[in-house]
Amino acid sequence: MMDEVNFSSASSGASNTYPKQCSALRKNEYVMLRNRPCKIVEMSTSKTGKHGHAKVHLIGMCIFTNKRYEDICPSTHNMEVPNVKRTDYQCIGVEDGYVNLLSDDGTQKDDLKLPENDLGQDIKTRCENSDTFMVTVLQAMDEEQICGIKNMNP
Repeated sequence: MMDEVNFSSASSGASNTYPKQCSALRKNEYVMLRNRPCKIVEMSTSKTGKHGHAKVHLIGMCIFTNKRYEDICPSTHNMEVPNVKRTDYQCIGVEDGYVNLLSDDGTQKDDLKLPENDLGQDIKTRCENSDTFMVTVLQAMDEEQICGIKNMNP
């Protein structure tokens, strides 16, 4: 008799990050600093010391909060790089602090909060004026956030 196996809790196997050697990282790329997905804004490499490896000093800004993070890593070690995905959606409206979006394939998305900054105010104003526009959604590490606005071509 065969044992029954339950696969209902299995994931797709895709990871939120992948490894990359520290010396191969470049400015304006993404990297995980203090468990946050960051965009590298500055990096410098120190010379090899008497007893060790060259060190890379990384400064990055969190892609969701714009908070600054720093780290120092030996150049030969691996750093985790987040899988970052950008998607454009057409904005339909704003309801109860959430943005109603429409994807290219016609599916609706209404689980993103309206940003609490100038961008959110701009989205709200455009919706009240019945403008047609696109919003760019950034997705990384199981987090999503609206990060930009684009005008739609008439």
